[in-house]
Amino acid sequence: MKLSTIIDHIDQGIITLPRFQRGYVWNRTQVRKLIQSLYKDYPIGSLLVWKTSAGHQDVRGELRADLGTYELLLDGQQRVTSLYGIIKDKVPVFSDSNTHAFKNLYFNVDTEEFEFYGKTKMQHNHRWVSVTEMMQRDSGEIIQRFVTDPNLTKYISRITRISSIKSKDLHIELVGSDKDMDTVVDIFNHVNSGGTKLSKGDLALAKICSYWPQAREEMQARLEKWAGTGYHFNLDWMLRCINAVLTGHSDFAELDRHNFRAEDIHNGLQRAEQHVDKALAMFKVRLGLDHSHVLGSPNSLPAIVRFFDKLQTPPDTRTQDRLLYWYIHAMLWGRYSGPVETVIRQDIMAVDDNDDAVAALIERLRFNRGHLAVYAQDFEGSSRGSRFYPFLYLLTRVSDTLDFREGFGIMQGLPGEDHQLELHHIFPKAKLYKHGYQRKEVNALANFTFLFKKTNRYIGDTSPEDYFPKYKSMNADVLASHWIPDNPELWKIENYREFLAARRELLAKAANGFLDQLYHGEIPETEAPTLAPVQIDVPRPSSIASDEEEAALLQVMDWMKDKGLPSGEMGYELPLAENGDTIVLDLAWPNGIQVGFSRKAALLIDETPDTLEIVNHSDYEYFTNVDELKRHVEREILGE
Repeated sequence: MKLSTIIDHIDQGIITLPRFQRGYVWNRTQVRKLIQSLYKDYPIGSLLVWKTSAGHQDVRGELRADLGTYELLLDGQQRVTSLYGIIKDKVPVFSDSNTHAFKNLYFNVDTEEFEFYGKTKMQHNHRWVSVTEMMQRDSGEIIQRFVTDPNLTKYISRITRISSIKSKDLHIELVGSDKDMDTVVDIFNHVNSGGTKLSKGDLALAKICSYWPQAREEMQARLEKWAGTGYHFNLDWMLRCINAVLTGHSDFAELDRHNFRAEDIHNGLQRAEQHVDKALAMFKVRLGLDHSHVLGSPNSLPAIVRFFDKLQTPPDTRTQDRLLYWYIHAMLWGRYSGPVETVIRQDIMAVDDNDDAVAALIERLRFNRGHLAVYAQDFEGSSRGSRFYPFLYLLTRVSDTLDFREGFGIMQGLPGEDHQLELHHIFPKAKLYKHGYQRKEVNALANFTFLFKKTNRYIGDTSPEDYFPKYKSMNADVLASHWIPDNPELWKIENYREFLAARRELLAKAANGFLDQLYHGEIPETEAPTLAPVQIDVPRPSSIASDEEEAALLQVMDWMKDKGLPSGEMGYELPLAENGDTIVLDLAWPNGIQVGFSRKAALLIDETPDTLEIVNHSDYEYFTNVDELKRHVEREILGE
């Protein structure tokens, strides 16, 4: 079929996209290479189209009621959208793209280069001609510009080749209307030339959307609700929770095997939402884990959702606390750092197959771990120890931790910016660096605590040997409430390493004490901490060296969000092996900045060559400074 006919069919609503297709994600380099291939008469591959009955499948955009059948573009969306945009100078009705990727593409009739418009280079050089103009206007009008040029004959040939691209035949493979959604999605995965297959979650959602078109929007609405309260999840996770409720399995294929109807999925979504709400309330009230960065283990939720769904009545406080005991240990020891689907299946089976489901979950974790105790070395702040950042946050939230200067509990919650919580370096960074301590030691977890913003700024870079005695004289319990060793010799900067070792021992003792209370049900309901909502700076991941570096990463996240792109995950733990070993990346896009299409990416500031080598071998595209990342995004993704 000629390209011009394909363009007409798009305008007529005959060719459109199925809902499960991802959006347009090509960048300018890909668009330029596509038009270069057509200009050189290179093959660009065939299109895959599913001819199906109107109304039987969920599609993007509006449908024409007068059409008995229409054609769903299964493979070729990026190519067709790019060519449509270049030829028509606008996006097709089914696309959610903007015009940055294909607008203002120019061709140099002398050098045969394709480039996007640059004022300095092209403004006064008439040999640069708009490709869209050559597509839309008569070739003779363009050629008239070069009638006095000695290279006229050569230019005529090149301009004509550009204009004739509209008449090129693109081969179309048709999938018949007799094929069902399962077969079509399977075909899509086999032939998708973009190189990215539908995930199992994509496949499950595509099938659900085929009989409940509003499913994606309904699920997204729940995710946005939780995001509004500080908890950020994704669609795959949402589907796992629904799957746990409806089938008691983690395998998405189970959603298909049961032949569910739209009302079944809607019911499962409502039940999953209710159970997740209960779980998040439990985490917030009894553990103080009030946002995603400290949640630690969201993949624990499907098993908890299944547990709640099986109960006829809400669990009592002791059962909740034992469940939280399991949850914390799952977080601390990276229960879901391996094959997630397998582990979730094991935990759901433990819930389903045992009268005391919580005991079974704990025993399975104990069997895999060997022990469920916290040791001082776990607070050393290594890459594995990064999981203990949210645990320090948790301990602070549930303990009677006192602000140094104010002298009362920092978790009582007071209005105003001055009483916002900040992460505090007990030994100031500047003085530690001055005395020769290295970055990892300076940012050791045992050197962190939480204080009111006003107090943190007041202390500034004062050494603990100077400010500890002052605040201890004001309140004898204040240092102990932060698990600080009561030994003035350890408050001296030359004894910093000994201080860290002593505080790690105190933190481990506090951790085990709290966990034992949870396990044995020794936190009575009447005394359970009902923590007031307070503004708290998220504990900084161990990979981030300073306030300045953290501020830069947060600025990048905001910048990416403003550009309509994923903001990235700060302190992302990159698994290195099945045994749970990880390294922590400053800022990462584990699904790519263009989700599902571009390579995994990371921003790594001031990291060692060994870390860069590991990230590179993990097939990540990495950037070592903010400007480098922004230039890449603007040039290769946004086409600015």
